[in-house]
Amino acid sequence: MNEVMQLMQNHSSVRSYNNSPVESDLLQSIIRSGQSASSSSFIQAYSIIRVCDKHNRQNIAEAAGNQRWVVDAAEFMVICADMLRIQTCSQKSGKGDLKGYAEHFITATVDAALLAQNMMLAAESAGLGGVFIGGIRNQPEVVTQCLELPEHVYPVFGMCLGWPADKQAVKPRLPVDAVLHQDRYQAASVAIKVDEYDLLMADYYSARQSNVKNTNWSLQTAAAVQEKKREHMLAFLQSQGFIKR
Repeated sequence: MNEVMQLMQNHSSVRSYNNSPVESDLLQSIIRSGQSASSSSFIQAYSIIRVCDKHNRQNIAEAAGNQRWVVDAAEFMVICADMLRIQTCSQKSGKGDLKGYAEHFITATVDAALLAQNMMLAAESAGLGGVFIGGIRNQPEVVTQCLELPEHVYPVFGMCLGWPADKQAVKPRLPVDAVLHQDRYQAASVAIKVDEYDLLMADYYSARQSNVKNTNWSLQTAAAVQEKKREHMLAFLQSQGFIKR
């Protein structure tokens, strides 16, 4: 492995930070690195809201399930899928208004995710740590109101960044042969691979130094998916101009 691969494979979420700020020039470089990610048809359908206002941070932290690191982190940003600039381009070019197609929602969401992952990698290369905050979708209306997000923009997730006070061990990912399929999807092997991975993750959760758990990947994953349905999201996205057809 080269240094970049090693950095990527050493990633773990960081939720505890010291009090040192992130220098403005470094933050700008992190954002520029994020913008260097691939973008579908180069539409760059994303925006970043840097949240400095303490009152807004507190409100968003509470809306996200009382995640205190949203308040404590040196930097907290909300990564948005943004089709408003594209709407402006379409009107300017005589192509009319956007109609809320599902494809445009997917494109903007993917663009935002690629931007954010590049930003996280750039931040970690400088010694920072961070964590993504999907919990802002618990109450997206609160986030939208705090940040005054217009139609054609929605908050995908938050990002905390700061200088780590401590760092968790790296969680073992699924083996490559569980996610890599040759020529066709190997559906018959899925249950076997899940069973094998459950044993690995059960050992990991029981042996780690903090937050020890008697669980496995299946239990954690089922709870994450089945208990976080966020049924309000479709109506919210439609109110912001997304997924109307």
